Amino acid sequence: MEYTVKLIWDDEAAVWIATSDDIPGLVLESGSFDALLERVRYTAADLIQLNKPTKPPVSLRFQATRQERLAP
Repeated sequence: MEYTVKLIWDDEAAVWIATSDDIPGLVLESGSFDALLERVRYTAADLIQLNKPTKPPVSLRFQATRQERLAP
């Protein structure tokens, strides 16, 4: 089964935020993109088993968006 995780950059807070409509309860943040991916991997596996136990394999699809404002 495949689950989608959205990674969005919050420019004001200077952190990446991970959420998922497919994995109830998944809300994480980190200043590092790579650190957030690692946290999502561990947390998602636990939340999936708690919310919707499924048989392996489980796939995560990451969709990242980053937008920044430049000073004029």
